[in-house]
Amino acid sequence: MSHNELGGNEPGELLAATDAVDTAGSTRRPDPLCLVIFGASGDLTRRKILPALSRLATRGSLPEEFTVIGVARTPLSDEEFQRRALEAADGGGSPEWKRRVARFSYVAGDNADPAMFTRLCERLSESDLKGGTAGNRLYYLATVPGQFAAVVRGLGKAGINIAGKMGGFSRLVVEKPFGTDLDSAVRLSAAIHADFDEDQIFRIDHYMGKETVQNILALRFANSVFEPIWNRRHVDHVQVMVAESLGVEGRGGFYEQAGALRDIVQNHLMQVLALTLMEPPGAAEGDVIRDEKVKLLRSVVVFDEKQAVSQVVRGQYGAGSIDGVAVPAYRDEPGVDPLSQVETYVAARVDVDNWRWAGVPIFVRTGKRLRHHQTEVRMVFQRPPHLPFAGKLARDLRRDSLTLRIQPDDGISLAFGAKVPGPTFTISNVAMDFSYSEQFPGQTVDAYDRLLLDAMVGDPMLFIRDDEVQRAWTILRPLQGAFAQGEPRLATYEAGTWGPEEADRLIGTVERHWRNSE
Repeated sequence: MSHNELGGNEPGELLAATDAVDTAGSTRRPDPLCLVIFGASGDLTRRKILPALSRLATRGSLPEEFTVIGVARTPLSDEEFQRRALEAADGGGSPEWKRRVARFSYVAGDNADPAMFTRLCERLSESDLKGGTAGNRLYYLATVPGQFAAVVRGLGKAGINIAGKMGGFSRLVVEKPFGTDLDSAVRLSAAIHADFDEDQIFRIDHYMGKETVQNILALRFANSVFEPIWNRRHVDHVQVMVAESLGVEGRGGFYEQAGALRDIVQNHLMQVLALTLMEPPGAAEGDVIRDEKVKLLRSVVVFDEKQAVSQVVRGQYGAGSIDGVAVPAYRDEPGVDPLSQVETYVAARVDVDNWRWAGVPIFVRTGKRLRHHQTEVRMVFQRPPHLPFAGKLARDLRRDSLTLRIQPDDGISLAFGAKVPGPTFTISNVAMDFSYSEQFPGQTVDAYDRLLLDAMVGDPMLFIRDDEVQRAWTILRPLQGAFAQGEPRLATYEAGTWGPEEADRLIGTVERHWRNSE
């Protein structure tokens, strides 16, 4: 099946469109603006947002007329907030970062207090008049999710959710999780939409900022060698994995409320799955690509209760060792119920009911305390219709496969059969490997750098749209109900392995096996 038969532009056309996007963020520069960070005294701001801003400033990607207003309940002076901003940057930051930080300010107060928003309005007006930020605001919700609605309502009541007297824009960056189930996601959406239009909202999932996730688009649509075989006629099955070697890392209380299904499957796995399997977009534009992602998710078959038991494995790690270091069982982690039924592992078979993927088994899995920290997509291709190399000549020959390594060693591997040197005609698997770090040394960009810059310039392509969020929750809703009833039975697996035996049996139902690294 040709590329044109499947729809979309010729690969060269999309590549030309993609060339206009500066992936490194080195030349794009936003209009003047003020970034307002709610939750400015918190961990996310310290670990991710401020370091990303520091790197953008050092690369010259911020406008001259730029400042930050931090907002949180913790009492801080402007000088104390500025000191924290310097401490968050590597080595205290570059001279350019230090120059920028001197303009930062801070507003202390409760998100439910109208007086706090009055003070914020005064700081914003001062920023426009003295700092030249021209009425442009980017509000970043780095608070706990329970505070999202209160912040949005406060911005709306203060009238700073829309363009002000100076014109300009008002945008809202919302961190995941986007609800905890379909009903809560719908409520959160309604609360935000009461004061912000959808085109003002940038729902951030840091996975979408990773270079290799974005490279799925380049691999598929800029290379004529891959797109023609990216379909049911050539693909045997697909594996998507998000594996973590870490445990809950002191966040047992949080994980008891989340579990692997909410923490990883609903967002990271669904995002990668949609990009990998979607139809070719007509252009490299935000809503065009997001339309295709939503179309793909709408083609995912929603589980019923019987399928939730037969096509899904849920597990929880027991004690074991990671890299030779003994680690406790999940139930022995601080903050975890000793009788907890919360899953730390999920594997599932997913079916996509559309022309491209009908009948192709798609397997997804994620887990904590697995053998390695590893995120990848593996496309396994069908065997040739006839192998003339019978018996021992091709005894160990595996199916060809294409692996997209998202982390930690970002890159792409193509595995195929080749003749082993020697007097006999024996076929063995070999691999061609592309590594980002080797090909582009020193050029990788942190996901938050890219996503922050995109939000500043108003590019929505890598952000999650409301209908996408709700469709992902719709797909998982039956699983959440089944899990709450204790179905399927919670399997256990030893920390430092690749998960429970039940997951091997799941993929074994179609006579396939997981591709695990040693």
